[in-house]
Amino acid sequence: MTNEEVQVSASGFAELGLGSELIAVLANLGYEEPTPIQREAIPHVLGGRDVLGQAATGTGKTAAFALPLLQRLGTERAGPGRPKALVLVPTRELAMQVAEAIHKYGRGLGASVLPIYGGQGYGQQLRALERGVDVVVATPGRALDHLERETLILDSVRTMVLDEADEMLDMGFADDLEAILSRLPEEHQTALFSATMSPRILAIAEQHLSSPVKISIERERPTPGEAPKVRQTAYVVQRPFKAQALGRVLDMETPTSAIVFCRTRVEVDELVEAMNARGYRADALHGGFQQEQRDRVMKRFRSGISDLLIATDVAARGLDIEHVSHVVNFDLPSEPEAYVHRIGRTGRAGREGVAITFLEPREHRLLKNIQHATGQKITVATIPTVADLRNRRLEMTGLALREALVAGELESFRVLVENLASEFDPLDVAAAATKLAHEANHSEVAASGDEQDIPQPQLRPDRPERRPRDARPQWGREEGRERGRPWEERGPRAPRQERPFEERGPAPERGPAEGRPYRDERPPFEGRPREFGGRPPRFERGPRQDFGDTLRIFIGAGRFDGLRPGDLVGAIANEAGLAGNEIGPIQIADRFSLVEVPAPAAHHVIGALRGTTIRGRRVNVRLDRAD
Repeated sequence: MTNEEVQVSASGFAELGLGSELIAVLANLGYEEPTPIQREAIPHVLGGRDVLGQAATGTGKTAAFALPLLQRLGTERAGPGRPKALVLVPTRELAMQVAEAIHKYGRGLGASVLPIYGGQGYGQQLRALERGVDVVVATPGRALDHLERETLILDSVRTMVLDEADEMLDMGFADDLEAILSRLPEEHQTALFSATMSPRILAIAEQHLSSPVKISIERERPTPGEAPKVRQTAYVVQRPFKAQALGRVLDMETPTSAIVFCRTRVEVDELVEAMNARGYRADALHGGFQQEQRDRVMKRFRSGISDLLIATDVAARGLDIEHVSHVVNFDLPSEPEAYVHRIGRTGRAGREGVAITFLEPREHRLLKNIQHATGQKITVATIPTVADLRNRRLEMTGLALREALVAGELESFRVLVENLASEFDPLDVAAAATKLAHEANHSEVAASGDEQDIPQPQLRPDRPERRPRDARPQWGREEGRERGRPWEERGPRAPRQERPFEERGPAPERGPAEGRPYRDERPPFEGRPREFGGRPPRFERGPRQDFGDTLRIFIGAGRFDGLRPGDLVGAIANEAGLAGNEIGPIQIADRFSLVEVPAPAAHHVIGALRGTTIRGRRVNVRLDRAD
């Protein structure tokens, strides 16, 4: 592959080679200057070159491939089931967003676009494909389904786009991508965009891209001395107090809208219940939702009906919400890339944002890793106290009263105030009105019983280096015979006090301890009960149940990833609901693992593991080839 330097000296979309129709659409949408990825990618995609682009979410990748893709469509109408361009994305939410953007850009060109993804009925998709669409935006699984049904045919595709390719690989779509790419016509253009350039991404590029132009756009960093647009704060809190601490911090921050990231579905559901009890309008979003439920939740959040969206990482992939003011890491992610991806959902388009992270005292090393990887300081703050919260509530009541005074229209209340002022002090009348307004606004929070301070633990410091033995103090005994002193300086040993032999008397007879036999009456060590000194088994698991046929599952992580059998058992038990004695033999190799599960539950386990993380990252999960 060759690496070309992209030189585009002109500014503005008009000088990137785009046609007048697209320029007019962009002008109507308020677009003025292209982003770096758009400036570098658009000329080469227009020229028909393959492109390998690295850029983070929120940098304008969609327009970077959508605008030249639309211009290259031409005027010839697409045939039934034969699109001219195919865009693959990892999630249904991203499929809808990309399709909406392409429709918006291509409205003046008469271009038609269709999103196809799982969770949507085939009927609507089949009818649209039969009519003919120019651009198909699809998730890999549903695209492969249509290819196998022969309702989607790729022999007319001129432009192929892989968007968020690293996410698709992490979600286990590697085989699906290979199957789709192998069916493309020989003459076509491919553009691959990814936030990271892992060896797997480079392998795909080597096999399926022809002499691509390589473009890399780094995430914009604040200039020295300039405050970052995303204010990053961490709070150290013990796990039992995390939900209470979240409510306390949100009460202080008063976000307009916030996304809260949790590690598991169970945690999401529990936190939604806790925050709704506190007076917030919170909705859950995780892998257990059907598409209709997801659409309903997102509609409520985008319209402002709900304040908080509490979600798992997998469920929130591909979401593009412009008005998020706060992002909360209820659980600290183990990988810096996941942290960067999460907080990138706030502070967009030049607006300020807030990223809040809760971590336990033992997670100080993870926080240091994230700070080192991002090059940004994360301020460690103390959880607000009850007094802080009360002062903040009074401040909010004062702001509300000030807004009411500025707005005016108080004539209907003046007569009542004048009557009360003739009987009471006017300041007392105003104080009573303020008290009623304050209690009315904060009654739900007060009813939650949050009137106790949360313990303020500290991050555990790094273990100090051990001092040399010679530098350690030598502690002595009561007689002053310190270790380390010369033998000559120790002084004489105290005489040993012993009784004469004849005064000692006979030794008392010893019998067995209560409830224990004589030594020669004990059973052998291996068979001793625990109450007779036998060792307990290392794992006290019940006998494995016989479920008949089993299937073996391949998991793309192994010994080199730090994977242990307990990690797999915990993930399968927590996410798929299998008991420990339902899980069969586990084999862990250097780079992959195999685990046997009951055949009826195999596909359920695969789906559950694909929707979660193992050892802090997502891995490829599928049936073993032998099965």
